[in-house]
Amino acid sequence: MSFLIPLLRALLRICFRLNISGLEKLDFRQPTILMPNHVSLLDAVLLAAFLPEEAAFVVNTKIAARFRLLLKLRSHITVDPLNPYSVRTMVKVVQSGVPLVLFPEGRITTTGSIMKIYPGIAYIALKTGARLVPIAIDGAERSKLSYIGRLVRTAWFPRIAVHIGDAFTVAPQPGVPMKRQKERAADAILLALQDVLLRARLKPGVNLFNELLLQASRSGWGSPACEDLSQALSYRKLAAASYVFARKLRPLLADQGAAGLLLPSSNGHVIALFALFRLGVTPAMLNFSAGRQSLLDACETASLRTVLTSREFAAKAKLEPAIEALAQRCRIVYLEDVKAEVGPADKLSGLLDLILRRKAPAAGTPSRSGSATGGSEAILFTSGSESKPKGVVLGHEQLYANIQQARVVFDFTEADKMFNALPMFHSFGLTVGTLLPLLTGMPVYLYPSPLHYRVIPEVAYDRNATIIIGTSTFLAGYGRAAHPFDFRSIRYAVAGGEKLKDEVRELWSRKFGIRVLEGYGTTEAAPVVSINTPLASKQGTLGRLLPGLRSRISPVPGIDSGGSLQIQGPNVMKGYLLHGQGFVPCPDWYDCGDVVETDDEGFLTMKARLKRFAKIGGEMISLQLVEELAAACYRDSSLALAAVSVPDGRKGERIVLYVTKPVRLQELKAYLAARGSTPLLLPSRTETIDAMPLLGSGKPDYVALKRLAGEIEIAGAEA
Repeated sequence: MSFLIPLLRALLRICFRLNISGLEKLDFRQPTILMPNHVSLLDAVLLAAFLPEEAAFVVNTKIAARFRLLLKLRSHITVDPLNPYSVRTMVKVVQSGVPLVLFPEGRITTTGSIMKIYPGIAYIALKTGARLVPIAIDGAERSKLSYIGRLVRTAWFPRIAVHIGDAFTVAPQPGVPMKRQKERAADAILLALQDVLLRARLKPGVNLFNELLLQASRSGWGSPACEDLSQALSYRKLAAASYVFARKLRPLLADQGAAGLLLPSSNGHVIALFALFRLGVTPAMLNFSAGRQSLLDACETASLRTVLTSREFAAKAKLEPAIEALAQRCRIVYLEDVKAEVGPADKLSGLLDLILRRKAPAAGTPSRSGSATGGSEAILFTSGSESKPKGVVLGHEQLYANIQQARVVFDFTEADKMFNALPMFHSFGLTVGTLLPLLTGMPVYLYPSPLHYRVIPEVAYDRNATIIIGTSTFLAGYGRAAHPFDFRSIRYAVAGGEKLKDEVRELWSRKFGIRVLEGYGTTEAAPVVSINTPLASKQGTLGRLLPGLRSRISPVPGIDSGGSLQIQGPNVMKGYLLHGQGFVPCPDWYDCGDVVETDDEGFLTMKARLKRFAKIGGEMISLQLVEELAAACYRDSSLALAAVSVPDGRKGERIVLYVTKPVRLQELKAYLAARGSTPLLLPSRTETIDAMPLLGSGKPDYVALKRLAGEIEIAGAEA
């Protein structure tokens, strides 16, 4: 029967276009455990065909009885999972020098993602000191032999990849209870499996338009892709519209590397975005909430000569004065005009493109002038304290990597429905809210404004959304306005963009029975850096780093605990476009500019933005902590507050607290004293304003507040 294995290998390569990598890493001179993820009934067959013959498979006694004939092809041991002595049997086998193939999940996934890791394999690893080799099987979950046919569109012969990762060991910890040691070892195994699965999914030279075509073929061209207030689009309609729109834009953008997009979250924005990807033109996502001067500066920074927008949107958002100013520098192209010019010949050409599945051009690189070419990037602009907006250049590979990182740690599928009201000029709204669902087969509902607190819960309820994203500010608004039944279908509520307030977390838990999962990100990381997940969550933290990311904590003078977070990884930007300088590559380690702490389980806790510290009498005071303490003191959910620092001739700086309702500073002083907090956390004064100025992301506009505080200081001095 020796001829059967080579024959099986050939059949698997042909039928599943199988790609297996990393076999050269296997070394069985030491005790070894091979640990694959488990996605289908095909897994054991795939591994049996290609792993060295000395590797023995651990088989459930019931499975062994059903596949008795097939098991004769490979060395195996049968175990009863209900018998506690089975673990001892496996320990002896590993100690004897036989490499063991053991699925750490203990079952085939029913979610499409990695499930919990059982402590049995952790115990074996601790007792034997074996080398643990993680193995990722990717694609077999879409086969007819998986258990998730109700969640994804399956096929008889999907493309499958098997990637063998780097071996590692888990060392015993003297003095630590065995239960705790097993928990930590199982956690290390989970992280290793997530990392190797990510590596199996990443690919070089990726283009997001081509990935859209690929996902359409997986999910079905007629399956729903995106929907807004006006219409729903299938993948076929979305691709066809993108082809047609690209053809109409080609002569307008023939010699341009980038074009601006000034649009709300909508189907039209998605079509324009993918049309630019199809053409090889880089979209620059313009922040329509930033004001006229910031828009002009952004266009100058990215060397834009054309801006795509919508007449209807401009009128509703009252952007006509800003667009008139932009027209002095750039050509303004209205989507309505482009659509009106589409004729039968254009539709026929677009249909031909669709039939032939014409792909986007190969990825390019940033030019010396700073504009991005080759359609291999997207440009987003940061809302920092700089006088001019910085363009963040994110390659398709970085955006794609962040999507795959999220896929590894979350179990979303084509059966889910994303609700996204965040603008696409915000990286959270672009990557997580738009590209992630479109490129993974999850239908997405796009809503044009996150500020419609009463309408959004109704739409989410009507569309049976299962995933909703937002900042803490927006989730608070939805939570207060929604009926307790509006979010009945929500599986995941994900918060990012700003610190999740405790009262918002408690509101969603109490009113809807939903645990809000907080994450942390930065535009420069496309954007997600860390997140709490169903498999690894700790309240009050920002979660763990995503797979594939490395971090280090750099000490900050004046701050005793924690430090500035620096990261490396496949989702970190290519670099900046700086006003008047052009393209500046990202350094080897990107400094996020946030002060964090990390615990022994890898969970991050935010201390504050590095820029949001005031130096008072030589002490570093967190403005974020001042806000948190003030909110805890006044305990008014309708009160918005924000702290900024202003120069002080005697102490260096002092703190001004802006509030939307009058408050007594003496009350906060007493609260700080009762807590034993330093009096340096007490603001020097409060300023009452009618409404808190907000950025498009929903975060307070600290730049505007600091400018206002400075004007008040000057006025006071003159008086």
